[in-house]
Amino acid sequence: MRVGRIGYINCAPIYGAIDREIVPAPGELVTGTPAELNDLLVAGELDVSVISAVEYARHARDLVLLPDIAISCDGPVRSVALFSRRTVDQLDGRTVLLSASSRTSVALLELLCREVWKVKPKFAEARAEAQDLETLAALPHEAVLVIGDAALTLAARGTYPHRYDLGAEWKTWTGLPFVFAVWAARRSADRDAVRRGHAALLVSRAWGLAHLDELAADAARATGVPLGACREYLGGLDYAFTYKHLAGLTDFFRRLAADGIVPDGSLQFLQVA
Repeated sequence: MRVGRIGYINCAPIYGAIDREIVPAPGELVTGTPAELNDLLVAGELDVSVISAVEYARHARDLVLLPDIAISCDGPVRSVALFSRRTVDQLDGRTVLLSASSRTSVALLELLCREVWKVKPKFAEARAEAQDLETLAALPHEAVLVIGDAALTLAARGTYPHRYDLGAEWKTWTGLPFVFAVWAARRSADRDAVRRGHAALLVSRAWGLAHLDELAADAARATGVPLGACREYLGGLDYAFTYKHLAGLTDFFRRLAADGIVPDGSLQFLQVA
């Protein structure tokens, strides 16, 4: 199998044991941004991958969810944030740059602007990669949506006077967790191989969650983000997919379906028994 993985440190608790060969790899690992992996899985170039929640919903007829595993938060996520030179209520008509790397984060920001903050910014997709903070800073804008390791780096710099954590904003609005990404398989993929891969990911996750200090130290060395911030970040993420997470994801999809962004439909999980 070809298995997709995000190159950001948020996937370290899932793949850390696989990287260390403590758990056998479930297949050939393909690293990319969330948007790249979305496109590869939808195109059939990957058999299994972590995928943006929105892209799963858009292509649910071709995909099946892996149970018990996701990237989510029940409050602050820390790595998905709107950095702004103004307070959000002053962004009406102002330029907000959007990362091309995470479609779920963009959809969530658009919902918050419309339904919670009651503003209509001028959204513009940033052509620069989300990690290229210097290039992003040179583009004309009042606020910018930044995700992944770059969001942790930018928060540490304190460049923008205002920072809005999208996970925290969703929690305040709905009282529910937010699921940013899920793991899914092509419906055409070999089911037995997918089940074995799913089992390997769960075993690797168990090791990762038991070794967050080690993973945080690796993340700090790789990104330059302070060790304490990396440890707080990894410890604050939730990699489970329980009924509570399902309720949050269903609410998000319901709101998007009302706007015609994703189709109506139920979530279908891989049968692992």
